[in-house]
Amino acid sequence: MDVISFFFIFIAIELFESNWQKSDTLYGFLSNNYSIYKTNIFLYFLLNFSFIYSIFLVIYLQNNSFLMLSIIGIKFLDIAFKLNIMTKIRDNIALEEIMPNIKMNFLFRYMNAIIYPITFLFAVGYINY
Repeated sequence: MDVISFFFIFIAIELFESNWQKSDTLYGFLSNNYSIYKTNIFLYFLLNFSFIYSIFLVIYLQNNSFLMLSIIGIKFLDIAFKLNIMTKIRDNIALEEIMPNIKMNFLFRYMNAIIYPITFLFAVGYINY
């Protein structure tokens, strides 16, 4: 497969993730994540498929550049941060004590579908900087 195919698959996966987590507020976003987490933690990891796909890209393309590993690192920290918050929700700690409720506009909601695939293009050298 060529880099452009991987790029468009990356965009599709990121859009899928954004859509199942979609909400107007940060608390709604966390509530959507928590409902899946509560159902089954393995399903939660499967629905965060872009992390798995990023690891696949590193292995398949044999590209362990800084930018490629940064994508994986940021995605790992994102999942770890959300899991930490969900364990606090499970322990009945109010979300107001953890973080403020932020409105999620269109750009903020779909920023991942722009940033990660473009960073992937830089990482594989398709776009020279």
